[in-house]
Amino acid sequence: MTSKWTWAAAALAMAMTAQAQVTPPEVATRQQQELKRGDPPRWFKDNKTTEAQLATLRKEIGAARHEAQAACKSMAGAEKTACMRDAQATYDGDMANLRELLVEANHPRRFDSSGDSGVSEKVEKIEP
Repeated sequence: MTSKWTWAAAALAMAMTAQAQVTPPEVATRQQQELKRGDPPRWFKDNKTTEAQLATLRKEIGAARHEAQAACKSMAGAEKTACMRDAQATYDGDMANLRELLVEANHPRRFDSSGDSGVSEKVEKIEP
């Protein structure tokens, strides 16, 4: 009979393997160095202008595509091709809707959970 610890160890090993497949070694090393230094000051610097917020959002969308494509690389054949196509399509869609995503990020929808059936939503249009 296999003990629960064996299963836990196997699950941990699988999780570590999955992480190793997605994060390139040089990136993991840099991440560890950054963690030792603590939170970078840029995390606490407000993006006060629309252009600064858009630049940050572009970086985040690009990083998400990179992570998705890295995960696709472990696949083979048609599955890998479809995965890469989906990652690119998501990136293209997000970049096409950049301003709408920014509005949503700055003004998230608020749902009333008090029992009323109404939903309050604030939407603003950002002009270039």
